[in-house]
Amino acid sequence: MPFSDYIVSSFEHEGVTRQVLKGSPEGPAKRAVIVVHEIPGITPSVLQFADRLVDRGAEVWLPSLTGIPGQERNIPYMAQSLAKLCVAKEFAYWASDQTPPITEWLRALARSMSADLGVSNVGALGMCFSGGFALAMAADPVVKAPVLAQPAGPAPIGSGRRSSAHVSADDMAAVVANGCNVLGLRFTGDAAVPAERFASLKSQLGDRFTAVEIKSPDRSIDIKRTAHSVLTEDLIDVPGHPTHAALHQVLDFFELQL
Repeated sequence: MPFSDYIVSSFEHEGVTRQVLKGSPEGPAKRAVIVVHEIPGITPSVLQFADRLVDRGAEVWLPSLTGIPGQERNIPYMAQSLAKLCVAKEFAYWASDQTPPITEWLRALARSMSADLGVSNVGALGMCFSGGFALAMAADPVVKAPVLAQPAGPAPIGSGRRSSAHVSADDMAAVVANGCNVLGLRFTGDAAVPAERFASLKSQLGDRFTAVEIKSPDRSIDIKRTAHSVLTEDLIDVPGHPTHAALHQVLDFFELQL
């Protein structure tokens, strides 16, 4: 669906107001999913992923945390958004032992979506810097089926940050108590998403965590050394390709869990 078909709204919680794009399927929504974008913002490729959810009958809300919704990805734009991310306290990009403050706003958005649509469960997907946000959102019982697409926060410098999922100990305990299943995706050669991060999630969540790890680089199937964004920029949407399989695993995951 074109960008113009998304309804641009806003959501306020505890004095913080942010823009939210809303995409709706034809007919009643079968499920509800919040998609939190990657750097630099809600790009056309992020919207294309949201379209796939809408095509499968989901109502999708996309909060705008950085950047300009709909703007194409380019190097200056990415650098500008990354600079904001690195210094903003609400994202806590460098902290390994705390849940980013923005997560409280996202949980409130999920509760609002649940109430507005009359559904008991809401799915959540985070990408890149927001990957761990989806997991932290599941500390709220209304949030089920969190998907962590290349969760790059906190910055993986030092052993503590490399194994951190950007969730405090208390919130992780709440996620475990929630009992939801969790899906994670990464390229194996992606330095921003180290193997220790997924190993830690497996240790804490056990069989409730499913890791989708795509070998990189792999020149034979056009997976670059710099591959990072499994569902958007580095997606090769061809049947039989591992990124295509990962995309459909995510779509099926939401259908099964919600």
